[in-house]
Amino acid sequence: MLDTKVAELLNVQVNKEFYSAYLYLDFSNYYTEQGLNGFANWYKVQAQEERDHAMLFMQYLQNNGCKVTLEAIDKPDQTFASFAEPLKAGYQHEQYVTGLIHTIYDAANSVKDFRTMQFLDWFVKEQGEEETNADDLVKKFNLFGSDARALYMLDSELAERSYSAPSLTL
Repeated sequence: MLDTKVAELLNVQVNKEFYSAYLYLDFSNYYTEQGLNGFANWYKVQAQEERDHAMLFMQYLQNNGCKVTLEAIDKPDQTFASFAEPLKAGYQHEQYVTGLIHTIYDAANSVKDFRTMQFLDWFVKEQGEEETNADDLVKKFNLFGSDARALYMLDSELAERSYSAPSLTL
């Protein structure tokens, strides 16, 4: 049985991951409306990843005899004045999620819950990749976004991103 605080934080994370998916679908919709279908695809794939992260947290809780409580998912409420804004917001959001994962890890460490720490190791690594990818996208946009041809090429590159499910086994 998991420590009560660790289980509570994991349960909150389920809902945070579903919110992340919702947020990235909102970004995808924004880019679709702007005619940047590659950017829209990039965030649609990102939403699928976040949904699967939520499912992994749910499965971990269930495998440990814990009840999963699904809360209402907040509606994303951002409006954007430029193509760069969702990219920057996405990077900031990934930094926020990294902090959430670290908080859970710290709570598990404080009660010597090594199994949960091992489970979270994958997410710690994943968040490093997520932050790098989001930061790289911001940097690429800053370099190329003001040139229409370069923006077209970046959009075409992002259209090629495809989804592959996480390989974490529980």
